[in-house]
Amino acid sequence: MTSRNQTIFFTLFCSCFFLFFLNQLQQSNPRSYLIESEKNTIRVFEENAPYVVHISSLQLARTNLFSYDVTEIPAGTGSGFVWDKDGNIVTNFHVIKGAHKLTVSFSNTKTYPATLVGIEPRKDIAVLRVEGAPKEHLRNLTVADSAELEVGQKTLAIGSPFGLDQTLTVGVVSATERAMLGIGNVTIRDMIQTDASINPGNSGGPLLDSRGYLIGMNTMIFSETGNSAGIGFAVPSNTIKRIVSQIIKHGHVVQVGLGIQTFGTKVSQKLGINGILIKEVYARNSGLKGTSVDSRDNIILGDIILEIDGHPVKNYDDLYNVLEIKKVGDVVQVKVIRNEKEQILPIKLIDLGKI
Repeated sequence: MTSRNQTIFFTLFCSCFFLFFLNQLQQSNPRSYLIESEKNTIRVFEENAPYVVHISSLQLARTNLFSYDVTEIPAGTGSGFVWDKDGNIVTNFHVIKGAHKLTVSFSNTKTYPATLVGIEPRKDIAVLRVEGAPKEHLRNLTVADSAELEVGQKTLAIGSPFGLDQTLTVGVVSATERAMLGIGNVTIRDMIQTDASINPGNSGGPLLDSRGYLIGMNTMIFSETGNSAGIGFAVPSNTIKRIVSQIIKHGHVVQVGLGIQTFGTKVSQKLGINGILIKEVYARNSGLKGTSVDSRDNIILGDIILEIDGHPVKNYDDLYNVLEIKKVGDVVQVKVIRNEKEQILPIKLIDLGKI
């Protein structure tokens, strides 16, 4: 065999050996051909899917129009996720609204009865609790700081669209700080917009980042047909963390406020008022004045709130969203019109549940 033939033979032998070795390597590691983004998606799904649950609700209904007998009927389904090792489950309020009985199903198809811990309809958040679930199905969830999100970040949504549990969709953060009107007829601010497909049944499921940390809860879609059109919205994790911790601790959300009752927007519009007219003051020594009637039946307008801490306030929606991040005992600077003159009053916030 000539030197040239030996070289060709050796080259062919090395090539065959390399191909054989590569084939064996791929068989021993079937994911070796995946790119890093795919590996990340698979890892996040495998680590988090066992803690995403399917929620079913039952409602009471009359058996017929001429009878007072009632029976339980299916009312709807949705998604949720494990919050902590105590068995607390977080989902959307609209998923469990009006439910008489609730059940939670884990990825192993085991189903457990659930009790309602508390709700915050204005943020479309509800907390359930399951008893008797195995410890391996419970964990303390890692929550990301949603204020640090950047447009373009990877998002992963897990849920049960159309009843098909353990479904994954992937996308990016399309926008942040969106304001959308929620089921409680109050604007939910700082919502996350994502193009990860969110379909009916995904509601209440987690929206995760590439680390597998919670960045939001899938809540609604923008669509004329009811199906995903690439524009989905999630309640941000910072809001979820604040609300859920209060519900678990108190059974409800501690709502701070000024201790007042206001007239509706229609009354303000008819009077040409560009602010909130106070109808009545409940809090003692608050410093605010409500609307009253004198001895001659003349209406004396109360304070008209224009701003709180420099934020314009034109309706209840504005008032709620300005105060929602405050705490009981905080002092806010309230700009009002009183006797046709503007004043700034320092007002101490109170727990409205204790009025």
